[in-house]
Amino acid sequence: MIETSPSTSALVDVVLPCLDEARALPWVLDRIPAGWRAIVVDNGSTDGSADIAGDLGAYVVHEPRRGFGAACHAGLTAATADIVCFSDCDGSLDPAVLPAVAGPVLAGSADLVLGRRRPTTLGAWPAHARLANLELARLIRRRTGLRLHDLGPMRAARREALLALGLTDRRSGYPLQMVVRAADADWRVTETDVPYHPRTGRSKVTGTWRGTWQAVRDMRAVLGEPPAPAPTVTATTVQGVGR
Repeated sequence: MIETSPSTSALVDVVLPCLDEARALPWVLDRIPAGWRAIVVDNGSTDGSADIAGDLGAYVVHEPRRGFGAACHAGLTAATADIVCFSDCDGSLDPAVLPAVAGPVLAGSADLVLGRRRPTTLGAWPAHARLANLELARLIRRRTGLRLHDLGPMRAARREALLALGLTDRRSGYPLQMVVRAADADWRVTETDVPYHPRTGRSKVTGTWRGTWQAVRDMRAVLGEPPAPAPTVTATTVQGVGR
């Protein structure tokens, strides 16, 4: 992993995994809340995404290992803020709504908040991706007891607590492993609605039936893992409060 030097401290770091998102990046980065830092993790783009992100003031991390989880975790380890948010940088999710996602974590009333995607148009969320998401929600409920509706990519939690979960998946299973291990650690996991727009360009994961079901297979493997040992740092100990 090669990274640029962070230029300023931030209240919240926003991790944006990136693979050929040159068209969407200007809009996405312009919507980052004031005082927050965008960490764009370039995962092998060939369209100049990294240069565009850097020119627009983002903190750019280069992660040569291909995989959504690899990019997310590279951003997490590069972050320095107490609170870390994750979001896509394809234009489907508006970073301007991130304060609503991070708010419960900042207030200490939740440990992990997921953005439940609410499509703004019929074409924003393809039928095959939506069906796969429903199946994953059912499997999550069976495995963890969490009654979630969406394994959304927009989320927020405390950085040290996330690192203590010891996440190991570096493919499509990373977001699910985060939720499963958070549930095993007795985190307070909640959802909040976020608008979901048609993405700019084609999805690398859920743009096709094949890509979608490959992601489902990755996630089924995560669900089959035995419960991880309790982390030495929990979300609540980082906050300094008890349950």
